[in-house]
Amino acid sequence: MALWRSGRMCSSTCSSVETANTQDKHLQLGCGRVTALARTLFPARRCLQLDPSSKLYFPYEPGKQVRSAVRIKNTSKSHVVFKFQTTAPKSCFMRPPGGTLSPGESIVATVFKFVEHPVNNEKPLQLKSKIKFKIMSLKVKGPIEYVPELFDEQKDEVLIEQILSVVLFYADRPNPHMDKLNNQLAEADAALEARKKPPEDTGPRVVGEGLVIDEWKERREKYLAKQQIKAVNSL
Repeated sequence: MALWRSGRMCSSTCSSVETANTQDKHLQLGCGRVTALARTLFPARRCLQLDPSSKLYFPYEPGKQVRSAVRIKNTSKSHVVFKFQTTAPKSCFMRPPGGTLSPGESIVATVFKFVEHPVNNEKPLQLKSKIKFKIMSLKVKGPIEYVPELFDEQKDEVLIEQILSVVLFYADRPNPHMDKLNNQLAEADAALEARKKPPEDTGPRVVGEGLVIDEWKERREKYLAKQQIKAVNSL
């Protein structure tokens, strides 16, 4: 009799545990569905403002590497890390491929693309490209150094800002986007050259602990030399 009761109690306990585990799984699944639904209905607010907003304009020059540009501005109140991706990594690349922007900061990124020769060297009637560029963002705490691994480590927090399509235009024909593109490329080139220059010397250079190498040291050495000469003459 006791054995039967013990078996029934064990069966009842196991059944309760299985029921609880099933309920936990259903609860987790339900929470996951609610989270996915919430992200769909209430998408995260974008952190970056792009100019151009949805397209990259490239001059059509077959057999050459051409450039486009896009201004990226952080419109949020947090530091934001951004990253480029492309569907054609063998023929396209971005400079910089990613970076960190403080609130209100902007940068002009340069996008490089190699233009293939048309079939039979015939001039196409319509310039089309299936290449896409994706810009992603990630809010971070404070100014941190950009590393691509951030987007893998915090993939649940990554936001797809925009997918940019490619627009080709004939460089020898009037185009409303040409002047703006040239201005952005000039700004990007100037910023690149400025980063290459060594920082200006704003004061004495301190090497090690308390060692100052500048003109003050030279003056001190000259002063000590004069004092030694006076001491010798006074003997």
